[in-house]
Amino acid sequence: METITLAQLLEAVNGRLLGEFDNLDTPIAKVETDSRSIHPGVLFLPLVGERFDGHAYINAALEGGAIGCITAHQRDSFLPGKFYVKVDDTQKALRDLAAWYKNRFEIPFIGVTGSVGKTTAKDMLAAVLGVKYKVLKTEGNHNNNVGLPLTLLELDSSHQIAVLEMGMDRFGEIDYLADIVKPDVGVITNIGDAHIERLGSRENIFKAKCELLPHVKKDGLLVLNGDDELLSALRGNTPVPAVFCGQGEGCDCRAQAVGGDGVSHIHCRLTTPHMDREVKIPALGEHMIYPALIAAAVGERFGLTPDQIEEGLSQFVPTRMRMNVLRRGGGITILDDTYNANPQSMRAAISVLADSRGSRKVAILGDMLELGPFAPALHAGVGEYLGSVGIHCLVAVGELARHIAEGARDAGVAQVIHCTTREEAKEVLPQVVCPDSTILLKGSRGMKLEELTTKLLELTVEA
Repeated sequence: METITLAQLLEAVNGRLLGEFDNLDTPIAKVETDSRSIHPGVLFLPLVGERFDGHAYINAALEGGAIGCITAHQRDSFLPGKFYVKVDDTQKALRDLAAWYKNRFEIPFIGVTGSVGKTTAKDMLAAVLGVKYKVLKTEGNHNNNVGLPLTLLELDSSHQIAVLEMGMDRFGEIDYLADIVKPDVGVITNIGDAHIERLGSRENIFKAKCELLPHVKKDGLLVLNGDDELLSALRGNTPVPAVFCGQGEGCDCRAQAVGGDGVSHIHCRLTTPHMDREVKIPALGEHMIYPALIAAAVGERFGLTPDQIEEGLSQFVPTRMRMNVLRRGGGITILDDTYNANPQSMRAAISVLADSRGSRKVAILGDMLELGPFAPALHAGVGEYLGSVGIHCLVAVGELARHIAEGARDAGVAQVIHCTTREEAKEVLPQVVCPDSTILLKGSRGMKLEELTTKLLELTVEA
Protein backbone atom coordinates (compact mmCIF):
# COMPACT_ATOMS: atom_id res chain seq x y z
CA MET A 1 0.00 0.00 0.00
CA GLU A 2 1.16 3.51 -0.78
CA THR A 3 0.93 5.94 2.10
CA ILE A 4 -2.27 7.94 2.48
CA THR A 5 -3.07 10.64 5.03
CA LEU A 6 -5.68 10.76 7.71
CA ALA A 7 -7.45 13.50 5.74
CA GLN A 8 -7.67 11.19 2.73
CA LEU A 9 -8.97 8.37 4.92
CA LEU A 10 -11.74 10.60 6.26
CA GLU A 11 -12.70 11.50 2.70
CA ALA A 12 -12.65 7.88 1.50
CA VAL A 13 -14.85 6.44 4.26
CA ASN A 14 -16.96 9.54 4.95
CA GLY A 15 -15.83 9.40 8.55
CA ARG A 16 -15.41 11.93 11.34
CA LEU A 17 -12.71 12.24 13.96
CA LEU A 18 -13.47 11.51 17.60
CA GLY A 19 -11.50 12.91 20.50
CA GLU A 20 -8.87 15.64 20.34
CA PHE A 21 -6.50 14.21 17.72
CA ASP A 22 -6.30 16.73 14.86
CA ASN A 23 -3.19 16.01 12.74
CA LEU A 24 -4.80 15.39 9.37
CA ASP A 25 -1.41 14.86 7.76
CA THR A 26 -0.78 11.70 9.81
CA PRO A 27 0.50 9.04 7.36
CA ILE A 28 -1.14 5.60 7.08
CA ALA A 29 1.05 2.91 5.52
CA LYS A 30 -1.12 -0.20 5.86
CA VAL A 31 -4.57 -1.41 6.89
CA GLU A 32 -5.05 -4.44 9.15
CA THR A 33 -8.28 -6.14 10.22
CA ASP A 34 -6.52 -8.66 12.49
CA SER A 35 -5.26 -7.26 15.79
CA ARG A 36 -2.64 -10.05 15.90
CA SER A 37 -0.93 -8.61 12.79
CA ILE A 38 -0.41 -5.10 14.10
CA HIS A 39 2.86 -3.26 13.70
CA PRO A 40 3.74 0.45 14.04
CA GLY A 41 2.10 2.83 11.59
CA VAL A 42 -0.90 0.71 10.56
CA LEU A 43 -4.59 1.53 10.67
CA PHE A 44 -6.69 -1.01 12.59
CA LEU A 45 -10.09 -1.62 11.01
CA PRO A 46 -12.23 -3.88 13.25
CA LEU A 47 -14.82 -6.06 11.55
CA VAL A 48 -17.97 -7.57 13.04
CA GLY A 49 -18.84 -11.21 12.37
CA GLU A 50 -21.46 -13.66 13.55
CA ARG A 51 -19.28 -14.81 16.47
CA PHE A 52 -16.89 -11.90 17.04
CA ASP A 53 -16.64 -8.13 17.18
CA GLY A 54 -13.24 -6.67 16.33
CA HIS A 55 -14.07 -3.55 18.30
CA ALA A 56 -13.13 -5.53 21.41
CA TYR A 57 -9.51 -5.48 20.24
CA ILE A 58 -9.15 -1.78 19.46
CA ASN A 59 -7.18 -0.94 22.60
CA ALA A 60 -4.89 -3.95 22.12
CA ALA A 61 -4.23 -2.94 18.51
CA LEU A 62 -3.50 0.67 19.41
CA GLU A 63 -1.27 -0.32 22.31
CA GLY A 64 0.48 -2.74 19.94
CA GLY A 65 1.52 0.07 17.60
CA ALA A 66 -1.45 0.94 15.39
CA ILE A 67 -1.49 4.67 14.68
CA GLY A 68 -5.28 4.81 14.79
CA CYS A 69 -8.50 2.94 14.15
CA ILE A 70 -11.88 3.05 12.50
CA THR A 71 -14.85 2.42 14.77
CA ALA A 72 -18.59 2.09 14.42
CA HIS A 73 -19.00 2.52 18.19
CA GLN A 74 -18.92 5.66 20.26
CA ARG A 75 -15.96 5.94 22.64
CA ASP A 76 -15.80 6.97 26.28
CA SER A 77 -12.02 7.30 26.33
CA PHE A 78 -9.15 7.80 23.92
CA LEU A 79 -5.51 6.74 24.02
CA PRO A 80 -3.23 9.75 23.63
CA GLY A 81 -1.59 10.20 20.25
CA LYS A 82 -4.02 7.84 18.48
CA PHE A 83 -6.81 8.78 16.07
CA TYR A 84 -10.33 7.34 16.06
CA VAL A 85 -12.45 7.63 12.89
CA LYS A 86 -16.19 7.13 13.42
CA VAL A 87 -18.22 5.44 10.68
CA ASP A 88 -21.64 3.80 10.59
CA ASP A 89 -20.37 0.39 9.43
CA THR A 90 -16.76 -0.84 9.41
CA GLN A 91 -17.37 -3.39 6.63
CA LYS A 92 -18.70 -0.61 4.42
CA ALA A 93 -15.72 1.53 5.41
CA LEU A 94 -13.35 -1.21 4.21
CA ARG A 95 -15.24 -1.43 0.93
CA ASP A 96 -15.30 2.34 0.44
CA LEU A 97 -11.63 2.71 1.28
CA ALA A 98 -10.64 -0.05 -1.17
CA ALA A 99 -12.76 1.46 -3.96
CA TRP A 100 -11.36 4.94 -3.33
CA TYR A 101 -7.79 3.66 -3.17
CA LYS A 102 -8.20 1.51 -6.30
CA ASN A 103 -9.29 4.55 -8.28
CA ARG A 104 -5.87 6.11 -7.72
CA PHE A 105 -4.38 3.55 -10.13
CA GLU A 106 -5.03 3.77 -13.85
CA ILE A 107 -4.23 0.17 -14.63
CA PRO A 108 -6.37 -2.68 -16.02
CA PHE A 109 -8.26 -4.87 -13.57
CA ILE A 110 -9.33 -8.45 -14.33
CA GLY A 111 -12.12 -10.06 -12.30
CA VAL A 112 -12.26 -13.88 -12.20
CA THR A 113 -15.14 -15.97 -10.92
CA GLY A 114 -16.66 -19.39 -11.60
CA SER A 115 -17.72 -22.57 -9.81
CA VAL A 116 -14.54 -24.51 -10.54
CA GLY A 117 -11.02 -23.45 -11.45
CA LYS A 118 -11.13 -19.75 -10.65
CA THR A 119 -7.99 -19.92 -8.49
CA THR A 120 -6.14 -21.88 -11.18
CA ALA A 121 -7.32 -19.42 -13.83
CA LYS A 122 -6.20 -16.50 -11.66
CA ASP A 123 -2.77 -18.04 -11.11
CA MET A 124 -2.32 -18.88 -14.80
CA LEU A 125 -3.45 -15.39 -15.84
CA ALA A 126 -0.90 -13.90 -13.46
CA ALA A 127 1.84 -16.16 -14.80
CA VAL A 128 1.14 -15.20 -18.42
CA LEU A 129 0.61 -11.49 -17.84
CA GLY A 130 3.65 -11.47 -15.58
CA VAL A 131 5.90 -12.05 -18.59
CA LYS A 132 5.17 -8.48 -19.69
CA TYR A 133 3.67 -6.68 -16.68
CA LYS A 134 4.11 -6.34 -12.91
CA VAL A 135 1.00 -8.12 -11.64
CA LEU A 136 -0.94 -7.85 -8.40
CA LYS A 137 -2.98 -11.02 -7.84
CA THR A 138 -5.26 -12.40 -5.17
CA GLU A 139 -3.29 -14.50 -2.73
CA GLY A 140 -4.67 -17.56 -0.98
CA ASN A 141 -8.41 -17.45 -0.42
CA HIS A 142 -8.70 -13.65 -0.23
CA ASN A 143 -11.60 -13.62 -2.68
CA ASN A 144 -14.45 -12.44 -0.46
CA ASN A 145 -15.83 -9.16 0.88
CA VAL A 146 -12.84 -8.82 3.22
CA GLY A 147 -10.04 -10.40 1.21
CA LEU A 148 -10.70 -8.60 -2.05
CA PRO A 149 -10.65 -5.07 -0.54
CA LEU A 150 -7.49 -5.95 1.40
CA THR A 151 -5.91 -7.19 -1.84
CA LEU A 152 -6.71 -3.89 -3.54
CA LEU A 153 -5.06 -2.08 -0.66
CA GLU A 154 -1.82 -3.89 -1.57
CA LEU A 155 -1.59 -1.94 -4.83
CA ASP A 156 1.41 0.31 -5.32
CA SER A 157 2.88 2.34 -8.15
CA SER A 158 4.92 -0.60 -9.44
CA HIS A 159 1.83 -2.62 -10.40
CA GLN A 160 0.76 -2.50 -14.03
CA ILE A 161 -2.21 -4.88 -13.97
CA ALA A 162 -4.31 -6.67 -11.32
CA VAL A 163 -5.91 -10.14 -11.40
CA LEU A 164 -8.60 -10.49 -8.74
CA GLU A 165 -10.50 -13.62 -7.79
CA MET A 166 -14.14 -13.28 -6.72
CA GLY A 167 -15.88 -15.98 -4.70
CA MET A 168 -19.49 -16.28 -3.60
CA ASP A 169 -21.97 -18.61 -1.95
CA ARG A 170 -25.15 -16.54 -2.25
CA PHE A 171 -26.84 -13.90 -4.39
CA GLY A 172 -25.41 -10.40 -4.20
CA GLU A 173 -21.80 -11.26 -3.38
CA ILE A 174 -20.41 -11.05 -6.92
CA ASP A 175 -22.40 -7.85 -7.41
CA TYR A 176 -20.78 -6.42 -4.25
CA LEU A 177 -17.23 -7.39 -5.25
CA ALA A 178 -17.51 -6.48 -8.94
CA ASP A 179 -18.91 -3.07 -8.03
CA ILE A 180 -15.69 -2.39 -6.13
CA VAL A 181 -13.42 -3.62 -8.93
CA LYS A 182 -15.33 -2.50 -12.06
CA PRO A 183 -13.11 -4.81 -14.12
CA ASP A 184 -11.74 -4.14 -17.58
CA VAL A 185 -11.98 -7.88 -18.24
CA GLY A 186 -14.46 -10.24 -16.61
CA VAL A 187 -13.84 -14.00 -16.58
CA ILE A 188 -16.31 -16.78 -15.71
CA THR A 189 -14.66 -20.20 -15.76
CA ASN A 190 -17.82 -22.36 -15.61
CA ILE A 191 -21.07 -23.04 -13.78
CA GLY A 192 -21.15 -26.05 -11.43
CA ASP A 193 -22.78 -27.33 -8.26
CA ALA A 194 -20.63 -25.51 -5.70
CA HIS A 195 -22.88 -23.73 -3.13
CA ILE A 196 -26.02 -25.28 -4.62
CA GLU A 197 -27.28 -25.74 -1.02
CA ARG A 198 -27.82 -21.98 -0.71
CA LEU A 199 -28.74 -21.19 -4.29
CA GLY A 200 -30.93 -24.19 -5.06
CA SER A 201 -30.07 -24.86 -8.71
CA ARG A 202 -27.39 -24.45 -11.35
CA GLU A 203 -29.58 -21.85 -13.01
CA ASN A 204 -29.45 -19.76 -9.85
CA ILE A 205 -25.70 -20.25 -9.61
CA PHE A 206 -25.49 -19.00 -13.21
CA LYS A 207 -27.53 -15.92 -12.30
CA ALA A 208 -25.30 -15.24 -9.30
CA LYS A 209 -22.11 -15.51 -11.35
CA CYS A 210 -23.60 -13.26 -14.04
CA GLU A 211 -23.82 -10.45 -11.50
CA LEU A 212 -20.30 -9.77 -12.80
CA LEU A 213 -21.49 -8.76 -16.28
CA PRO A 214 -22.98 -5.29 -15.73
CA HIS A 215 -19.88 -4.14 -13.84
CA VAL A 216 -17.42 -4.79 -16.68
CA LYS A 217 -16.37 -1.45 -18.18
CA LYS A 218 -18.13 -0.38 -21.35
CA ASP A 219 -14.98 -0.77 -23.42
CA GLY A 220 -14.12 -4.02 -21.65
CA LEU A 221 -14.18 -7.71 -22.50
CA LEU A 222 -15.76 -10.90 -21.18
CA VAL A 223 -13.94 -14.24 -21.38
CA LEU A 224 -16.34 -17.16 -20.93
CA ASN A 225 -16.28 -20.95 -21.11
CA GLY A 226 -17.83 -21.79 -24.47
CA ASP A 227 -18.23 -25.48 -23.56
CA ASP A 228 -20.39 -24.66 -20.55
CA GLU A 229 -24.05 -25.11 -21.45
CA LEU A 230 -25.30 -22.15 -19.44
CA LEU A 231 -22.48 -19.73 -20.28
CA SER A 232 -22.55 -20.57 -23.99
CA ALA A 233 -26.19 -19.45 -24.03
CA LEU A 234 -24.90 -15.90 -23.51
CA ARG A 235 -23.58 -15.73 -27.08
CA GLY A 236 -24.81 -12.51 -28.65
CA ASN A 237 -26.36 -11.37 -25.39
CA THR A 238 -23.57 -9.79 -23.33
CA PRO A 239 -23.21 -6.10 -22.42
CA VAL A 240 -19.64 -6.00 -23.81
CA PRO A 241 -17.87 -8.16 -26.41
CA ALA A 242 -17.22 -11.73 -25.28
CA VAL A 243 -14.57 -14.29 -26.17
CA PHE A 244 -15.68 -17.90 -25.75
CA CYS A 245 -13.03 -20.49 -24.90
CA GLY A 246 -13.29 -24.26 -25.19
CA GLN A 247 -12.86 -27.34 -27.31
CA GLY A 248 -15.92 -26.80 -29.50
CA GLU A 249 -15.62 -25.59 -33.08
CA GLY A 250 -17.77 -22.55 -32.32
CA CYS A 251 -15.34 -21.19 -29.74
CA ASP A 252 -13.19 -18.14 -30.49
CA CYS A 253 -10.21 -19.68 -28.68
CA ARG A 254 -9.89 -23.45 -28.88
CA ALA A 255 -7.64 -26.05 -27.34
CA GLN A 256 -7.18 -29.78 -27.45
CA ALA A 257 -5.06 -31.87 -25.11
CA VAL A 258 -2.60 -33.78 -27.27
CA GLY A 259 -0.46 -35.59 -24.72
CA GLY A 260 1.69 -35.30 -21.65
CA ASP A 261 3.87 -37.40 -19.40
CA GLY A 262 1.19 -38.26 -16.83
CA VAL A 263 3.64 -37.07 -14.20
CA SER A 264 4.23 -33.33 -14.40
CA HIS A 265 2.67 -31.73 -17.47
CA ILE A 266 0.28 -31.92 -20.39
CA HIS A 267 0.63 -30.73 -23.97
CA CYS A 268 -2.22 -28.98 -25.72
CA ARG A 269 -2.83 -27.27 -29.02
CA LEU A 270 -3.94 -23.67 -28.58
CA THR A 271 -5.72 -21.96 -31.46
CA THR A 272 -6.63 -18.30 -31.04
CA PRO A 273 -7.00 -15.34 -33.42
CA HIS A 274 -3.25 -14.72 -33.09
CA MET A 275 -1.62 -18.07 -32.36
CA ASP A 276 -1.81 -21.72 -33.33
CA ARG A 277 0.76 -23.87 -31.59
CA GLU A 278 1.37 -26.71 -29.21
CA VAL A 279 2.25 -25.59 -25.69
CA LYS A 280 3.37 -27.31 -22.51
CA ILE A 281 1.42 -26.71 -19.30
CA PRO A 282 3.17 -27.76 -16.07
CA ALA A 283 0.03 -29.29 -14.55
CA LEU A 284 -2.03 -32.45 -14.89
CA GLY A 285 -5.49 -33.00 -16.31
CA GLU A 286 -7.24 -32.23 -19.57
CA HIS A 287 -9.34 -29.64 -17.72
CA MET A 288 -6.20 -27.48 -17.54
CA ILE A 289 -6.82 -26.42 -21.13
CA TYR A 290 -9.51 -24.02 -19.87
CA PRO A 291 -7.34 -21.78 -17.68
CA ALA A 292 -4.69 -21.91 -20.42
CA LEU A 293 -7.23 -20.68 -22.97
CA ILE A 294 -8.43 -17.94 -20.62
CA ALA A 295 -4.84 -16.82 -20.03
CA ALA A 296 -4.13 -16.82 -23.77
CA ALA A 297 -7.27 -14.83 -24.57
CA VAL A 298 -6.57 -12.22 -21.90
CA GLY A 299 -2.88 -12.15 -22.80
CA GLU A 300 -3.75 -11.30 -26.39
CA ARG A 301 -6.11 -8.59 -25.15
CA PHE A 302 -3.14 -6.93 -23.45
CA GLY A 303 -0.68 -7.26 -26.29
CA LEU A 304 1.30 -10.38 -25.43
CA THR A 305 2.88 -12.28 -28.31
CA PRO A 306 2.43 -16.05 -28.79
CA ASP A 307 5.98 -16.55 -27.50
CA GLN A 308 5.22 -14.56 -24.36
CA ILE A 309 1.99 -16.48 -23.76
CA GLU A 310 3.79 -19.79 -24.13
CA GLU A 311 6.54 -18.61 -21.77
CA GLY A 312 3.99 -17.54 -19.18
CA LEU A 313 2.13 -20.86 -19.34
CA SER A 314 5.39 -22.69 -18.74
CA GLN A 315 5.93 -20.64 -15.56
CA PHE A 316 2.56 -21.48 -14.00
CA VAL A 317 2.79 -22.73 -10.41
CA PRO A 318 -0.42 -23.90 -8.70
CA THR A 319 -1.46 -22.54 -5.33
CA ARG A 320 -0.64 -24.82 -2.38
CA MET A 321 -3.02 -27.79 -2.02
CA ARG A 322 -4.26 -27.27 -5.59
CA MET A 323 -3.16 -30.48 -7.34
CA ASN A 324 0.37 -30.27 -5.98
CA VAL A 325 2.41 -33.27 -7.18
CA LEU A 326 4.60 -34.74 -4.43
CA ARG A 327 7.17 -37.38 -5.50
CA ARG A 328 8.06 -40.03 -2.95
CA GLY A 329 10.32 -43.04 -2.86
CA GLY A 330 9.23 -46.38 -4.27
CA GLY A 331 7.51 -44.80 -7.23
CA ILE A 332 4.79 -43.28 -5.04
CA THR A 333 3.16 -40.04 -6.19
CA ILE A 334 0.86 -37.99 -3.96
CA LEU A 335 -1.61 -35.63 -5.63
CA ASP A 336 -2.46 -33.07 -2.95
CA ASP A 337 -5.67 -31.37 -4.08
CA THR A 338 -7.06 -30.88 -0.58
CA TYR A 339 -7.89 -27.19 -0.69
CA ASN A 340 -11.54 -27.62 -1.65
CA ALA A 341 -13.96 -29.79 -3.59
CA ASN A 342 -17.26 -29.88 -5.43
CA PRO A 343 -18.67 -32.53 -7.80
CA GLN A 344 -17.08 -31.05 -10.93
CA SER A 345 -13.62 -30.49 -9.46
CA MET A 346 -13.77 -33.93 -7.80
CA ARG A 347 -14.35 -35.65 -11.15
CA ALA A 348 -11.59 -33.61 -12.79
CA ALA A 349 -9.15 -34.66 -10.07
CA ILE A 350 -10.19 -38.31 -10.34
CA SER A 351 -9.60 -38.10 -14.09
CA VAL A 352 -6.04 -36.93 -13.39
CA LEU A 353 -5.60 -39.90 -11.04
CA ALA A 354 -6.99 -42.27 -13.67
CA ASP A 355 -4.52 -40.99 -16.26
CA SER A 356 -1.52 -41.23 -13.91
CA ARG A 357 1.25 -43.73 -14.45
CA GLY A 358 1.07 -45.54 -11.13
CA SER A 359 0.07 -49.19 -11.38
CA ARG A 360 -2.18 -48.77 -8.32
CA LYS A 361 -4.48 -45.77 -8.06
CA VAL A 362 -5.83 -44.70 -4.69
CA ALA A 363 -8.42 -41.98 -4.03
CA ILE A 364 -8.74 -40.50 -0.53
CA LEU A 365 -11.88 -38.38 -0.77
CA GLY A 366 -13.72 -36.33 1.83
CA ASP A 367 -17.15 -34.78 2.12
CA MET A 368 -18.22 -32.15 -0.40
CA LEU A 369 -20.03 -29.54 1.66
CA GLU A 370 -22.78 -27.00 0.89
CA LEU A 371 -24.68 -29.31 -1.47
CA GLY A 372 -27.85 -29.46 0.63
CA PRO A 373 -30.46 -32.07 -0.35
CA PHE A 374 -28.49 -32.85 -3.51
CA ALA A 375 -25.55 -34.16 -1.44
CA PRO A 376 -26.31 -37.91 -1.29
CA ALA A 377 -26.85 -38.28 -5.04
CA LEU A 378 -23.88 -36.07 -5.96
CA HIS A 379 -21.57 -38.00 -3.62
CA ALA A 380 -22.82 -41.34 -4.96
CA GLY A 381 -22.16 -40.11 -8.49
CA VAL A 382 -18.54 -39.46 -7.59
CA GLY A 383 -18.27 -43.02 -6.30
CA GLU A 384 -19.72 -44.40 -9.51
CA TYR A 385 -17.22 -42.34 -11.50
CA LEU A 386 -14.34 -43.92 -9.56
CA GLY A 387 -15.43 -47.32 -10.81
CA SER A 388 -15.95 -46.19 -14.37
CA VAL A 389 -12.37 -44.92 -14.72
CA GLY A 390 -10.66 -47.86 -13.04
CA ILE A 391 -9.60 -46.54 -9.63
CA HIS A 392 -8.34 -49.45 -7.50
CA CYS A 393 -8.89 -48.19 -3.96
CA LEU A 394 -11.06 -45.60 -2.19
CA VAL A 395 -10.72 -44.24 1.32
CA ALA A 396 -13.85 -42.17 1.91
CA VAL A 397 -13.66 -39.75 4.85
CA GLY A 398 -16.69 -38.14 6.50
CA GLU A 399 -20.41 -38.65 6.97
CA LEU A 400 -21.39 -37.63 3.44
CA ALA A 401 -18.48 -39.59 1.97
CA ARG A 402 -20.39 -42.74 2.96
CA HIS A 403 -22.37 -42.17 -0.23
CA ILE A 404 -19.12 -42.04 -2.25
CA ALA A 405 -18.20 -45.41 -0.73
CA GLU A 406 -21.59 -46.89 -1.59
CA GLY A 407 -21.39 -45.67 -5.17
CA ALA A 408 -17.85 -46.98 -5.51
CA ARG A 409 -18.77 -50.44 -4.24
CA ASP A 410 -21.70 -50.60 -6.64
CA ALA A 411 -19.38 -49.55 -9.49
CA GLY A 412 -16.85 -52.30 -8.78
CA VAL A 413 -14.00 -50.47 -7.02
CA ALA A 414 -11.94 -53.33 -5.58
CA GLN A 415 -11.07 -51.87 -2.17
CA VAL A 416 -13.41 -49.42 -0.44
CA ILE A 417 -12.84 -48.16 3.10
CA HIS A 418 -15.13 -45.67 4.81
CA CYS A 419 -13.85 -43.65 7.77
CA THR A 420 -16.06 -41.25 9.67
CA THR A 421 -13.19 -39.02 10.81
CA ARG A 422 -9.68 -37.98 9.74
CA GLU A 423 -8.26 -39.80 12.77
CA GLU A 424 -9.81 -43.06 11.61
CA ALA A 425 -8.42 -42.44 8.14
CA LYS A 426 -4.90 -41.90 9.49
CA GLU A 427 -5.05 -45.39 11.02
CA VAL A 428 -5.91 -47.08 7.70
CA LEU A 429 -3.42 -45.23 5.51
CA PRO A 430 -0.65 -47.80 6.02
CA GLN A 431 -2.98 -50.38 4.45
CA VAL A 432 -3.26 -48.48 1.17
CA VAL A 433 0.28 -47.19 0.66
CA CYS A 434 2.37 -49.43 -1.56
CA PRO A 435 5.12 -49.01 -4.19
CA ASP A 436 4.29 -47.70 -7.66
CA SER A 437 1.03 -46.11 -6.57
CA THR A 438 -0.54 -42.71 -7.14
CA ILE A 439 -2.63 -41.33 -4.28
CA LEU A 440 -5.12 -38.49 -4.70
CA LEU A 441 -6.41 -36.53 -1.72
CA LYS A 442 -9.39 -34.21 -2.15
CA GLY A 443 -12.27 -32.87 -0.07
CA SER A 444 -14.00 -29.67 0.95
CA ARG A 445 -11.99 -27.11 2.93
CA GLY A 446 -13.82 -27.97 6.13
CA MET A 447 -12.58 -31.57 5.94
CA LYS A 448 -8.92 -30.51 6.35
CA LEU A 449 -7.59 -33.51 4.45
CA GLU A 450 -4.17 -31.87 4.27
CA GLU A 451 -3.64 -33.59 7.62
CA LEU A 452 -3.76 -36.87 5.72
CA THR A 453 -1.22 -35.54 3.22
CA THR A 454 1.09 -34.86 6.15
CA LYS A 455 0.52 -38.41 7.42
CA LEU A 456 1.32 -39.86 3.99
CA LEU A 457 4.55 -37.88 3.90
CA GLU A 458 5.44 -39.44 7.26
CA LEU A 459 4.70 -42.93 5.93
CA THR A 460 6.81 -42.48 2.79
CA VAL A 461 10.34 -41.29 2.08
CA GLU A 462 11.62 -38.56 -0.22
CA ALA A 463 12.29 -39.61 -3.79
